[in-house]
Amino acid sequence: MAEPLVIGASLTVDGLGRWRDWLWEVDRDLELQSFHAAAVLDGDWRPLADRARALLAGYRGRIGIHGPFLGFTIHSADPAVRAVAARRIDQGLDVCAHLGATQMVIHSPYTTWDSENLDNYPATRARVIEAVHATLGRAVQRAGTLGVEIVIENISDSQPMDRLILAESFGAAAVAVSLDTGHAHWAHRRLGAPAVDRHVQMVARRLRHVHLQDSDGAADRHWCPGEGSVPWAAVLRALVALPHRPRLVMELRDDAQLKAGLAHLAATGLAR
Repeated sequence: MAEPLVIGASLTVDGLGRWRDWLWEVDRDLELQSFHAAAVLDGDWRPLADRARALLAGYRGRIGIHGPFLGFTIHSADPAVRAVAARRIDQGLDVCAHLGATQMVIHSPYTTWDSENLDNYPATRARVIEAVHATLGRAVQRAGTLGVEIVIENISDSQPMDRLILAESFGAAAVAVSLDTGHAHWAHRRLGAPAVDRHVQMVARRLRHVHLQDSDGAADRHWCPGEGSVPWAAVLRALVALPHRPRLVMELRDDAQLKAGLAHLAATGLAR
């Protein structure tokens, strides 16, 4: 029988201070969420990063950050907008380099509109990928040099394979796929997208990061596992079956519920 999955957390630097001992128990995966806003990136973020580094002294788990995403997409057809997006992603990589983080989450360019309209014209899919390459090309090269993996998270995607094809189009180990269980469950319930466990299986070969959060399928709830209707046993079985171990982090609206969420996942016998 496979070893239970080790579950970590997505936290602010303040949250890291509160949950430091819990993270250290089994070197749980950590994703820091204090470095994605423009006001932080354009200011002096180094003291905050230095505080995180001090808190992480002796930590042997995997460290990542949630990269910038507010106010832009990574597939704009406008070169001026692409320049802004590229600058933000590069700032995220600056933070990774300072922290020693080895993964950065960014948001998918695909929307619910795309699922119904990308095939209206033969070249549309290729143009989306071309625009993403124009935005991220240099960042992907830099990420490879830094040892950072850029993972593309589903937001309003309804077709998991679109994101997988996009990640693989770079032909680089530095680009992979992220899955948010709550987003996927919403897309399943509202848009007819694949169920969350099927989503895991469909993107399995490039899946390197998972946001674990519960939802009723009506909105992006970020509830504690067990409060919504995500089929956790099926999702965890799909994750256990993978030949590799993606980073698994609970991304909850209230980090005070981390232990309750872990207890619910651990009750399946598939997580700890």
